[in-house]
Amino acid sequence: MRNKYNDDMFLSNWTPGVFINGFIAWLFGVTGPLLIVLNAAQLGELSHSIIVSWVFSIYVVGGLLTVILSVYYKVPIAFAFTIPGAILVGTSLMHHSFNDVLGAYIVTGVLLILISITKSTTLFMKLIPLPIMLGMVSGVLLPFGINIFTSVTESPLLNGLALATFVFLSFSRRLGRFIPPILGAIIVAFIILLSKNTIQIQDMTFTWTMPNLYLPTFNIKTISELVIPLIITVIAIQNGQGIAILDMSGFKSPIESLTIFSGVGSIINSFFGAHSASVAGPMTGILADASSGKLEHRYKAAIVMGVLWMLFGLSATSVINIIYKIPISLIQLLAGLALINVLRDSLVSTFSANFKIGALFSFMITLSDFSLFNIGSPFWGLVFGLMFSFVFDRKDFKS
Repeated sequence: MRNKYNDDMFLSNWTPGVFINGFIAWLFGVTGPLLIVLNAAQLGELSHSIIVSWVFSIYVVGGLLTVILSVYYKVPIAFAFTIPGAILVGTSLMHHSFNDVLGAYIVTGVLLILISITKSTTLFMKLIPLPIMLGMVSGVLLPFGINIFTSVTESPLLNGLALATFVFLSFSRRLGRFIPPILGAIIVAFIILLSKNTIQIQDMTFTWTMPNLYLPTFNIKTISELVIPLIITVIAIQNGQGIAILDMSGFKSPIESLTIFSGVGSIINSFFGAHSASVAGPMTGILADASSGKLEHRYKAAIVMGVLWMLFGLSATSVINIIYKIPISLIQLLAGLALINVLRDSLVSTFSANFKIGALFSFMITLSDFSLFNIGSPFWGLVFGLMFSFVFDRKDFKS
């Protein structure tokens, strides 16, 4: 059901936090996750034109869905693409044709829509207690917190000064009111990058990118290998993270709508050579953070991110080269700082209620990077967390 806020005027309350968190979510989404997509494309030995079209679609379609859904529901929903799904696709492209893989994307999208129509997503979410779901989310987010410190060891000057700026502005509340800590860290980092000529002003060019249209083919073997794992990564891993984060932050998640638009986005993506659409968990966490402003205005950070993602997709050919020049360790630092409050709240909520043993196993298994049948640890964290909870948390299930 659509969330309404009578006191919310769209043109008001565009605070610095809205733009900062929207920018950081965008920056995170177009760096690390993009590298995973590019690596998958390289494994499949795809041409440059296919890669550009793929990048165009996942960001333009994701940006459009982000803006549309966030404005409609007044909830900061970050729509993108399934990251573990990109890993699965990279492996499949090594022994399946590109067009057959596109056919599997379409089947995945159709099944996601059917799952939503039958309300099966809501049933799935109700079967898993929230602490177990949050244990998975905490396991996903904890490495971002750890990366704050490992990034400093990789680049002490750049990341060390950025972190020091963040801590100083957080400590000095008077200065922090005028310059949000995360903005101060970004400014200091980019001044250093410009001074070292890592990034140059003349690099900031804009070239329009046009995607290609591709016709899918349908192969039973490809469909049987890809479709079920892709559905699992969309619903249980990607959307599951986003829904848990939104619920923890005080929002009412439109669960079935997220599934149905994942299906619609997946079908659209397939014709441009791109893989399945889904909610982006960590980016949703950045957008939903309290630093984005009042609860009823945080969706505006998602609008900022969505617009930036569309611009990125439209200029994929030229912008990719600029993004490559930003050190990955800096992106990890900024993402970790932006997610620190979400990580704190997630850990507290995971272990402050019932189902503690199940939540602990969900957390540990997700953190372990355990993989089985080409399905990543977040899914198995939910599965085994629920199994162990049935054994050790029986009283909680009865109550």
